[in-house]
Amino acid sequence: MTDQDVAVATTSNDNDAERSERSVAEQLVEQARADGVDLVGPGGLLSSLTKQVLETGLEVEMEEHLGYKKHAAEGRNGDNSRNGTRSKTVITEIGPVDLDVPRDRDGSFEPKTVKKRQRRLDGVDSMVISLTAKGLTTGEVEAHLMEVYSTEISRETISKITDRVLEEMADWQNRPLDRVYPVIFIDALVVKIRDGQVANRPVYAAIGVTVDGKRDILGLWVGTGGEGAKYWLQVLTEIKNRGVEDACMVVCDGLTGLPESIEATWPLAIVQTCVLHLIRNTFRLASRADWDKMAKDLRPVYTAVNEADAASRLDDFHQVWGAKYPAIKGLWSRAWPEFVPFLDYSPEIRRVIYSTNAIESLNARFRRATRARGHFPNEQAAMKCLYLVVRSLDPKGTGQERWMNRWKPALNAFAITFEGRLF
Repeated sequence: MTDQDVAVATTSNDNDAERSERSVAEQLVEQARADGVDLVGPGGLLSSLTKQVLETGLEVEMEEHLGYKKHAAEGRNGDNSRNGTRSKTVITEIGPVDLDVPRDRDGSFEPKTVKKRQRRLDGVDSMVISLTAKGLTTGEVEAHLMEVYSTEISRETISKITDRVLEEMADWQNRPLDRVYPVIFIDALVVKIRDGQVANRPVYAAIGVTVDGKRDILGLWVGTGGEGAKYWLQVLTEIKNRGVEDACMVVCDGLTGLPESIEATWPLAIVQTCVLHLIRNTFRLASRADWDKMAKDLRPVYTAVNEADAASRLDDFHQVWGAKYPAIKGLWSRAWPEFVPFLDYSPEIRRVIYSTNAIESLNARFRRATRARGHFPNEQAAMKCLYLVVRSLDPKGTGQERWMNRWKPALNAFAITFEGRLF
C-alpha cells in the first residue's frame, strides 16, 4: 500500500467518524426537542451531557482506583470498596452542573476529572481571566456570568481567580531577554492609583523587535510622579541587566533628558524621535482647519532623501506657516537632532521606526482596560490588570505572523546598516 493509499484511507475514516458523531448529535437534538428540553441553560441538553460525561469520567477513575468494575464480585472481599456517592455542584462553562461523585470506604480516592474541593472547572477560571483582560470590572464579570450562564461567583472569588496570575507575572517581568534588539520602542501611559489619595502614576512600557521580527513586550514598570528621564534610566538599566547588551535603535518621544539616559545604557544605540509624535505635536499648535494642508506640506520633510533636503523642505514649510504659527518653528528646532537620524536610513528601516504605533496600540488596549475602573486601590492591582491585557494579546498569533512576514526586507537593511551587531 502506498503513502497515498494510506492518506486516502485515513481521510475516509475521519469522514466516517465525523458523520457518525454528527448523526448522534442530531439524534440528541431531536430527542431534546421532542421532550421539550432546551439545548442550553439549567436543565438543558448540554448540562445533561456535561453531567453524564463528568460522572462517567469519575466512575472510570474509581474503577481504576479499586481495580474492579461496579457490582463486580471482587468488591465483596472485605478490602476497600465503593461507598455510595455524594452530591456536588460544579460551575462549568455552560453553567452549574450537579454531580454524584463516587466515594470509597477508606477515603483514598483522589479523582482528577473533578478534584476534591474543586468547585469550578478550569475553563471557568480561564473565562474570568479573559473577561477581566477585556476591561470588565469584577462587578461586570459577576453580572455577566449570572446573566449568561446563571452562575453566581462573588467579586471576591473573581479577584482571587485573577490573583493566580501574580506569580506568573513576576516570572514574566524578570525573564531573560535577547542579547540584541534591532529596535526598541519605549513610551509611558498614565493610570490612576490610590495611595493615600488618588494620583496619576506613569506606567513605563518597552517593546523590542527581535532579530526574527517578533514584537516582544519587555516589561511594565509603575513609576512615581510624572514621566521622567531619571526613572527611564532605571528601567533601561533593568532591561540591560536582563541580558540586553545592545540595541541598534531606540524610538521614543521627545522627553527631555531621555536621549542621555539611552546613551548611558547603550552607548552605540541611535536615539530616534518618533516622527509621528513630532507631526502630532505640530498639529496641536495649529487650528484643525489647517491640518490637512499642513500634513501635505510636512510630508516632503520626513520623506526627504537626506538632511540637507529635509532642511530645505522645512524652510519652505516655515515660509508658509511660520507667521501664523511661530511656535512650530521652535518645536522642530528642538527636535531636529533626534529627527535627522531617521533620514539616514533606507525606506525599509524608515517604515519600522516612523512611529511608535506598535506600543501606542498596546497603550490603547491598556487604556480600554483601565478606563472602566476609574482608579486602582494599589500598584499591584494596576499591574495585574495591565498584565492580563498582555496575556490576551493576539491569541491566534496572526498579528505576529503578519509583522514577521514583512520584517525580512527591514532585517536585511538593519544587518547592512548595523553590520556585526545583530549576529
